Amino acid sequence: MMKHFIFLFLLFFSCSQFESQIQTYSDLPKSKISQIKDYLRGKNYNQDLAIFINFKIHSGKYRYFVYDLKNDKILQKAIVAHGDGSVVQNSQTLRFSNIDGSHQSSLGKYEIRESYSGNFGKAYRLEGLDETNSNARSRAIVLHSYYCVPDKESEEVTCLSFGCPMLSKNAFDKTAKYIDKSKQPVILYAFY
Repeated sequence: MMKHFIFLFLLFFSCSQFESQIQTYSDLPKSKISQIKDYLRGKNYNQDLAIFINFKIHSGKYRYFVYDLKNDKILQKAIVAHGDGSVVQNSQTLRFSNIDGSHQSSLGKYEIRESYSGNFGKAYRLEGLDETNSNARSRAIVLHSYYCVPDKESEEVTCLSFGCPMLSKNAFDKTAKYIDKSKQPVILYAFY
């Protein structure tokens, strides 16, 4: 009887572990995590921490993830806004651009650079590392907070930016602690 109970407990425990990993990887595909781990190897970036934005997910849902690469776990989930130019009317799809004035979000890897105090309070400059986001600096694409981005998920779409990834104040402050604590630059990877 005891063996039967232990077997059922282990089966339940392993299923719940597997289920939580599926949930993690459905929002944040394992292939994207592997790509970033490979990219970081041997470079002067933080090897243990990265930030991911999965623009495939509805804007009212958590699609911004601070991720522990060493222990393979999500440290923070948040709602993040995309550019108003990325909206395709009467469609669930988004479009992306690297062109100044497009107000579109850009895909690719960013190095999170220095913080500064601007129109939105504290913000971080982003250096685009790919052809798809190489104009981020000249376009003034930065990571910042804005009052209209909610903390909680809903079916409603979140407010829009001019191309910047915008977080709620609470989410931004939590992320800032991770970034500021890092001795090496942190990579942000936006994908679709």
